[in-house]
Amino acid sequence: MKINAAITAVGGYLPEYVLTNEELSTLVDTNDEWITSRTGIKERRILKGEKGLSDMCVPAVEELLKKRGISASELDLVIVGTITGDYGFPSAANVICDKIGAKNAWGYDLSAACSGFIYSLATGAQFIETGRYKKVLVIGADKMSSIINYEDRATCIIFGDGAGAVLLEPSTEDVGIKDFLLKSDGSGRNYLYMPAGGSLKPASKSTVENNEHYVVQEGQTVFKFAVKEMADVSAEILERNNLKGEDIAWLVPHQANKRIIDATASRVNIGSDKVMMNIEKYGNTTAGTIPLLLWDYEKQLKKGDNLIISAFGGGFTWGSIWLKWAYDGSKVGK
Repeated sequence: MKINAAITAVGGYLPEYVLTNEELSTLVDTNDEWITSRTGIKERRILKGEKGLSDMCVPAVEELLKKRGISASELDLVIVGTITGDYGFPSAANVICDKIGAKNAWGYDLSAACSGFIYSLATGAQFIETGRYKKVLVIGADKMSSIINYEDRATCIIFGDGAGAVLLEPSTEDVGIKDFLLKSDGSGRNYLYMPAGGSLKPASKSTVENNEHYVVQEGQTVFKFAVKEMADVSAEILERNNLKGEDIAWLVPHQANKRIIDATASRVNIGSDKVMMNIEKYGNTTAGTIPLLLWDYEKQLKKGDNLIISAFGGGFTWGSIWLKWAYDGSKVGK
């Protein structure tokens, strides 16, 4: 009997501090109308103080474990999609496993920028489907404020901080991850990247002085590529599974820009009432956007719902996942 990898619980965490468009307008030459009309973002959350990625991931995971009624010691594997771990090494997964008490799990980080969560989810599903593991924790999270230049209007308006997590478990029912399509194009590295901090250009006095440890983005190039590829890959996964827009309960798109989200929904013929969206409140939390959507919309999800998850990120990386939801979200916590 085929084993499917099903999401059985979700958790999320957002920092308390809210950075509004109004406050950003005191830092750079911008305003609320300009930001909202171009991105759909009104505010984003920022992790303040000497805190790292793990400080967001731990409460998200603890909520998930509580909902599922299990302990961290029952986890087999932890995969973290992120580009902003607490350290260059050890991995965020290492740190999180220690902090939550996942004594029987091993783990690693997966770097795919905004596609980090879908890459991690597809990877985690393979470990479940082989029958080797029973409980795989997949986290998508980023502390983007740690690599954003708040004097750069092109990037500082977009990004926020946040963490989301899902638990994958085996199911022999017709639920779980049904198909995925992941893609990449390394030539995109010239348009969305962080110039310094890697082995090519290690940290030095000059790289710090030249602000090379911050995200650099060529907005128009990235936007055009993202609109096309995120929409195309979503359409492709529907077509190869003989699905149509009306078969889909929810489109779960990466929250990069409302115009990209709208273009994707239009391409696959899914109405706005079936598109998960929270970009207005949180901005782009990179690998955190999709699990945070599932967390926000959990109560509206029903067993058997068809979800199309899609993302596009720096690298370039992009892809789409078709999954059937495995439980009635309205009954969680009751």
